[in-house]
Amino acid sequence: MFYFDKLNGRRVLKSSLLQDVNAFFTTRDGLDFDGFAKRIISPNQTHSANIEIVDERSEYPDTDGLILTNRDDAVFLRFADCTPLIFYDKKQKIGAVSHAGWRGTAAKIGPETIKKMESNPNDIIVLIGPAISVCCYEVGEDVKEKLLSTVKNCEALSNQMKVDLKLINARQLEETGVNKIDICPYCTSCNNDLFYSYRKENGTKSRHLAVLKL
Repeated sequence: MFYFDKLNGRRVLKSSLLQDVNAFFTTRDGLDFDGFAKRIISPNQTHSANIEIVDERSEYPDTDGLILTNRDDAVFLRFADCTPLIFYDKKQKIGAVSHAGWRGTAAKIGPETIKKMESNPNDIIVLIGPAISVCCYEVGEDVKEKLLSTVKNCEALSNQMKVDLKLINARQLEETGVNKIDICPYCTSCNNDLFYSYRKENGTKSRHLAVLKL
């Protein structure tokens, strides 16, 4: 279950499913990272399915997923309608954040992140954060077909020309073997007072974040 909390005086969204690490989604309040981590790393997102493991590098070009294995650093990715995915492997005690827009979802970036983590899906907890929901996400027939072709029994995941990115990502993960998933109920377009929406705000450059620190 998702709930709002405060971090350095800013409102953030957390899940009761994952309490062992610092994992949350920011709101339009933003976030003060002062004293949060030794290094705070964010990649250059390009709507790819490229996933990297955080090491001594400070730059991660053309990357839409970061795997974190140390306790000193923090990672974040930026969102404004696309689906944020936060992963935690409770056995290996490693985690990841991935950016699942429609292209990343079509490329199954969620299951690919788990594969790159070399994790047993039974050990994984996944938070699916605030994103544009089926009520507001209309796509063309070609995009719809690409998305629905990534899962089985997909009839319930679309409504005419609208698709449910959050549930498609969840279904992909379930079919991989993940059984601990928390899906955020907030639509970034409907709840534009809380989160940024690229569609609702006509191409806004502002973003909320998915943040992880082990």
